[in-house]
Amino acid sequence: MPDHVRNIALLCLISETGWMNAKFARAVNAVGTEMRLGLRYDATAVWHWLRGTVPRPPAQAAILECLSRRLGRTITSSAAGFGADAPTPEAPDTVAALIDLWSVDMDPSRRTVLGAVGLYSVTLAVPEWPDVVDRARHVKTTPGTRIGANDVATVTAMSAQLSSLDDEFGGRVVRPLASAFLGNTVADFLKCNASEKTQKAMFSAAADLAYLTGWMAMDANQNGLAQQYYQLALRLAGQAGDHLTYCTALRGMSVQAVGLGHGRIALQYADSAAAAAPAAGPRMRAFLVGQQAHASAAVGDRNAAKRQLKEAETALEKATSRTGTVAGYHPAALHYHTSHVRYELGDLGGSIAAMEESNRYRPQTERRARARSTALLAERQFEYGHLEAACATWGAFLDDYPHVSSARCDDHFATLRRSVQQHRGNKIAQALGERARTLSTPVRKT
Repeated sequence: MPDHVRNIALLCLISETGWMNAKFARAVNAVGTEMRLGLRYDATAVWHWLRGTVPRPPAQAAILECLSRRLGRTITSSAAGFGADAPTPEAPDTVAALIDLWSVDMDPSRRTVLGAVGLYSVTLAVPEWPDVVDRARHVKTTPGTRIGANDVATVTAMSAQLSSLDDEFGGRVVRPLASAFLGNTVADFLKCNASEKTQKAMFSAAADLAYLTGWMAMDANQNGLAQQYYQLALRLAGQAGDHLTYCTALRGMSVQAVGLGHGRIALQYADSAAAAAPAAGPRMRAFLVGQQAHASAAVGDRNAAKRQLKEAETALEKATSRTGTVAGYHPAALHYHTSHVRYELGDLGGSIAAMEESNRYRPQTERRARARSTALLAERQFEYGHLEAACATWGAFLDDYPHVSSARCDDHFATLRRSVQQHRGNKIAQALGERARTLSTPVRKT
């Protein structure tokens, strides 16, 4: 052991990652970017940490998350040699947690103070269904106020409207509306007197809306915030005794994880969601198992992915219920999952064909989803070597792109521009690049 090393614990952890100091620093910087910290560490900074320098708290969170992701287990401050772990505060009641998260979402300055809220964590503990039910606490009600079934119907209808707006315009522009309604109106409803049936129904409606708000945050690339909303949805669903919405939130967490490249965590969430919903109807079953197939493919489990995809197809064929705000699953979504499964398993041509089918079935009202699936199709056509077909598909993406406010669509737009720059000598690619250049990128909201 070198004499100058004082933080032996950190040295052992870095050694376990298999990274040299410079690569470790770059990985920490990448996590810091997710937290919007603008870290610029290099091998020299790591050397200072090993000599005993303790990084400031926001950077510590990035270092610990980086190590946790690489090693597949939770790395605490004490385990990394940075000092004693901060005491875990007592969890607030569910309504207080809702109000606190809403205030963080609405006030960017608080997100800076509570930097870890902006960080997606692969080691975040997810409460199991018995836990969220057992921990459900009696809500302190406001004297003299009472709600009824009509108030539940109001929240349900508003969620449906917000979901439709999200489908059409994207999560970045709609989420502030959803969060404000959740933190102002719905939080007050949850504190009102009501019959047990009405109170549970209101918590269920709130869980749906928290899930939807998390989905919108994910679309805005606010992944740490989205993860917190999903966690809130789990707790609200537990308070309501709403097992299916609990599973829906878990499934959303799987979608987020696989999109961020965390296949193992995505599969854990998807498996838990599918296993916890034995009473689900066929459409809900397809909704859950389709995501399970994608996650299985992401970790290379070919047999499981194909079996689960077939199960989703069979379940969807049996479905007769109408789609809703939560768990709306239709043939376009099934083909979208099929495309992802085939892509993860190395069948690029089959992935392209399935995404083309998805776009053919995609409802016209789902403009944001259509823009994303069209962009993915173009990217895969480009990868396949079909430049002109990719350019034509990207042209269709640009038809929708100016009308949606979605950070994920912005990412696809950036990929388009980088890709066509590789073929400046091709007239079709050149024309597409010029069209893209003239489009103004939507203003990013935080």
